[in-house]
Amino acid sequence: MSERFSLARHGIAVEQVARNLPPAILYEEALRHEGGTAIASSGALIAYSGAKCGRSPKDKRIVDEEGSRDDVWWGDVNVAQQPERFAADRRRAIDFLNRCPRLYCVDAFAGWDEAHRLKVRVICSRAYHALFMHNMLIRPTAAELASFGEPELVILNAGGEPADPEHGGTGTTTSIALSFARGEMVILGTEYAGEMKKGVFTVMNYLMPKRGVLSMHCSATAGEGGDTSVFFGLSGTGKTTLSADPKRRLIGDDEHCWTDRGIFNIEGGCYAKVIRLREEAEPDIFHAIRFGSVLENVVFDPATRAVDYDDDSVTENTRGSYPIDFIANARIPCTGGHPKHVIFLTCDAFGVLPPVARLTPDQAMYHFISGYTAKVAGTEVGVTEPKATFSPCFGGPFLVWHPAKYAELLAAKLRRHQASCWLVNTGWSGGGYGVGRRMKLAYTRAIVDAIHDGALDGVATAEDPIFGVAVPTACPGVPDDVLLPRRTWADPAAYDAQAQHLARLFADNFGNYEAGASPAIRRAGPRVAV
Repeated sequence: MSERFSLARHGIAVEQVARNLPPAILYEEALRHEGGTAIASSGALIAYSGAKCGRSPKDKRIVDEEGSRDDVWWGDVNVAQQPERFAADRRRAIDFLNRCPRLYCVDAFAGWDEAHRLKVRVICSRAYHALFMHNMLIRPTAAELASFGEPELVILNAGGEPADPEHGGTGTTTSIALSFARGEMVILGTEYAGEMKKGVFTVMNYLMPKRGVLSMHCSATAGEGGDTSVFFGLSGTGKTTLSADPKRRLIGDDEHCWTDRGIFNIEGGCYAKVIRLREEAEPDIFHAIRFGSVLENVVFDPATRAVDYDDDSVTENTRGSYPIDFIANARIPCTGGHPKHVIFLTCDAFGVLPPVARLTPDQAMYHFISGYTAKVAGTEVGVTEPKATFSPCFGGPFLVWHPAKYAELLAAKLRRHQASCWLVNTGWSGGGYGVGRRMKLAYTRAIVDAIHDGALDGVATAEDPIFGVAVPTACPGVPDDVLLPRRTWADPAAYDAQAQHLARLFADNFGNYEAGASPAIRRAGPRVAV
């Protein structure tokens, strides 16, 4: 370590604390002190997160505090933790960090708009975590770092220390606790780096709506003429893949805010799934995995250090983290004007929804609150049924306010700036999972291109008889029959039954939010047969 930095103000007395180390030194630190790390043939740092290879949403807690109590949407997403329990978790984390021979500190920003950016400090014991957050936050200039001052959010990452299952508040050895009053996040019992990234997003999801700013779990791109689009979608729907578009500038791949001036990226980097990554399919992401990037939980050839992106023996959730400027066509600074198009991505494994449909404003609100996608239930013999997943606002685990708060903000933005709204299905065609096939990526790219270049404007549409959305009957680069999903099924009656099944799933889920929705939004849902 070449630098020293005092963390005494946080109760930490470790002498070897390095602040904002460059990637080259973080590589050296990780290789020297962290078992299992390696350098991939591409130059990326390979690291492993231990037993947890994904987020632990059931172990997340929000501290029940007077200043925020009435704002928080309490329930399964935001489970309350009493202040004394947070204090105990914090002491446990501080004790762990004080026992470490060396610590890493990253001071950086969340939010490219200086009027709304958040000063974040990450304190961790692993160089891999420091490099990850160096990539994912917005890196300060030397002058900004010199005048950084006190952070507004401190992440105490003691993931190597288990939480007390009896007294930590989660009943497990994992705890991710967030105090808005203290501006602190405490991580215990998980070394999965994505917890830090999503902790920052959760804080922004709380702070921004208080200012009338819509925080969004979405990617964003800009065209040559400066027009911007945002893509909402849950994991596996193609949000990161479709935002890496060589014909457009990338504003960001995951987290944004929409202000009265336009949109800005919250992050300074990208966090892409790399399972089955192919250069020909996703060249921008493939070439971003180089020196300075982090590859998580991948398998590699010990002789050549070449990564086997098809190997999911550690986890299906293999990921790469890299600074956004590793994408050749990134738009720096990562800001843009008001979106012209809002695109909801879904991976419908039932094979029911059309590959593209135009939504009315009321339908947009319905589908935003629903946040639908479907995941394959598994690969065991005989298991072919997909599982519907509904996540309000396409980011349920990270919401702090009630979903209606974000929906109202989006509705106001759509009306004020007259943005068009589209539903794009990247899932199955010709039948559900096990019968049909996944929509070709080339078709989805052609659809997105047609949205952006106006090729779908004025095209005749057919109303889906169950979901009521307007389906274009022609799109350049996509066979006409593919656009109307019922025509792609060998058995139309089977399609009708599956469509009604999905419509009922939508209706059942929306019942959780119906009381806060207007009659017009309720009517915008699918027509369920009695």
